[in-house]
Amino acid sequence: MSKSYNLYLRGYVGGADFDASYVSYILSKNANKSVEVLIDSLGGSLATALSVASAFADHGDVHAHFVGMNASAATIASLGAKRITMDANAMYLVHKCSMAFFQWASLNADQLEQQIAQMEQTRTDLEKMDANVASMYARKCKKTTAEMLALMKVGGWLTAQEALDWGFVDELTSAKEDAAPVLTDKVAASMASVGMPIPNVPIEQNSAWEKLCSAISSLLGTKTPSAKQPTQNTIEMKNLVLLASVLALDAITLQDGKCSLTEEQLSAIEARLKELTDAQTAAASAAEQHTATIAEKDAKIASLQALLEQKPAAAGSQVVDDGKSTTDDFIASVNAANELMAQLS
Repeated sequence: MSKSYNLYLRGYVGGADFDASYVSYILSKNANKSVEVLIDSLGGSLATALSVASAFADHGDVHAHFVGMNASAATIASLGAKRITMDANAMYLVHKCSMAFFQWASLNADQLEQQIAQMEQTRTDLEKMDANVASMYARKCKKTTAEMLALMKVGGWLTAQEALDWGFVDELTSAKEDAAPVLTDKVAASMASVGMPIPNVPIEQNSAWEKLCSAISSLLGTKTPSAKQPTQNTIEMKNLVLLASVLALDAITLQDGKCSLTEEQLSAIEARLKELTDAQTAAASAAEQHTATIAEKDAKIASLQALLEQKPAAAGSQVVDDGKSTTDDFIASVNAANELMAQLS
């Protein structure tokens, strides 16, 4: 028979399924009673985690039980519980605090100085958060704050046994309803989006992540060869120009159609891929800027064209062309004056 819990805290810490107000409501409904809480979350809001931990501590009789993969804020939320247990198949991760940061703009020297000052303040805030969280872990694990900060800096996944050895949990369980965690595409994407390391757990069959891992394993030759007598051959790199330039190899040895690469070679490939990705991003940005510039110039040309197509201004009323020559008028006036002078003489 599956165990029932008063609270099921899953998903994003701070989301609808891991809400501090709802936690406080359930705890208040169970005052003076033991409260059973199941936690299965990759983390989220530190503020919510601190509120939940405080609510657990204020209640005084909360049992938190971890299943699946739990990280970050989810682990912090449990620290207020009186007792913490963990499924033997579950995973546990602590790491240093982080804040979302994105800057896409053109900055002058003054604005850049302001941005640097803001980043310095953010770093100071994060260091204070790290120290606070590390002290909470230290009290639970009976370790020093420095030891917990060192573990948070590493940020690697702990097995249930390792979490127990560190002191994060009080007991491991093997209940039937606590299924072993499976890495799905959604979970892998969530981890990748926040830079969280991928744990070494079974991968969901036929998922995109499973196919990617299989492809990488095939490239690196990490799978056990099926043939009893593996065959070897050498392939020249003249047809693999880019790979040859990255690895600085003229040829590569294959065993049963697979090859092995050194850590240094993998780092070289990773660096080259990053370089190509950065170049592609820069090219896309330049193309976008170029398109915007062209659109601006087209608008200006259209405006000037509209001015040229307007009708000329109306003719002035002070200048009248009656078809007569001004020279003829002058000669006629001179002749009339001569006649008048002749009559007077």
